[in-house]
Amino acid sequence: MSAPTVYDVAERANVSIATVSRVYRNPGTVREQTRDRVLVAARELGYVPSGNARGLASRSTGVLGLCFPDYADPDLDDDDAEQTLYADEITRGMERAARRHGYALLIAASLEDGPESLVASVAGRVDGFAVLARTVATEDLELMSRRLPVVMIAGPREIDHLDHLEVANLDGEFTMTTHLIADHGLRRLAFVGGGEDSPDARARFAGFQQALRAADLPVPAEPAARGDFTQAGGREAARRLLARGAPPQAMVFANDQMAIGGLDVLERQGMRVPADMAVVGFDGIPLGRVVRPSLTTVTQPMRRLGETAVDLLVERLADPDREPRSEMLPVTQTRRASCGCPEPAPR
Repeated sequence: MSAPTVYDVAERANVSIATVSRVYRNPGTVREQTRDRVLVAARELGYVPSGNARGLASRSTGVLGLCFPDYADPDLDDDDAEQTLYADEITRGMERAARRHGYALLIAASLEDGPESLVASVAGRVDGFAVLARTVATEDLELMSRRLPVVMIAGPREIDHLDHLEVANLDGEFTMTTHLIADHGLRRLAFVGGGEDSPDARARFAGFQQALRAADLPVPAEPAARGDFTQAGGREAARRLLARGAPPQAMVFANDQMAIGGLDVLERQGMRVPADMAVVGFDGIPLGRVVRPSLTTVTQPMRRLGETAVDLLVERLADPDREPRSEMLPVTQTRRASCGCPEPAPR
């Protein structure tokens, strides 16, 4: 029987992978009741959070690492099953591939503690690691990549000797926006972006702009609003947009979590989706299937991103001098009720 993983613990304790990580990395940030539940689940499963002991007698630790920003929603209790998050799906893919290659996986999720705590938690404990988005400062990455293989997932290309993974953000958003314009006849569209330093958010906004330009519609220079990729951020962005008056016919969110927050605000304000306003997201997290109306989105291969990151790390460990590789994975259009398409039949 294979060793239990962090995902197994999260599933049994009904919390997110990020919450399990916080229990072991910074337990004071987790409510006592939730922390106890996670520790009981880990004990029952026989879960060991770090593979350090395997490498004490050799230079190899037998462990790969993943650093990702903890986009936990401040409005949500730890008891909520947040296993639908983007980073969780990537983690599942990495765990699967790591087991296939004979490695354990160490995860470090941080937002408030900053990059220094991530560097400290990972350095010396792994054979290589993947970094999601801008979790670690460029200068810290530069230093760490001199000692260990590093794969960037959806991050900047500021360090040219790193392997890099991304999805077709621009093309995916272009196709989604064109669908709203051409198939649903919408003309007033508002884009809700992420942080200005997010390469993914910038590429998605560029795809949105290209679709408007191709349709001879006014092209904004900046997103109509910005959020922080959480449901709370989506709620706040939607409130700001609606408070301006003359609401758009569609809100195009840079990710699914913000789109789900936007759906909540629209419902509370008595607006019907999609009759009064269409809403679309990006990512394809499982929660988008169960909200009502179900969320139209651009689905990216999140687990495949994790699996490919591990494959690249293992390749680099076997051949440290090979040329860096950049891969762009395709996305798919998932059309559901929130844009005005028919509700998909139950599976």
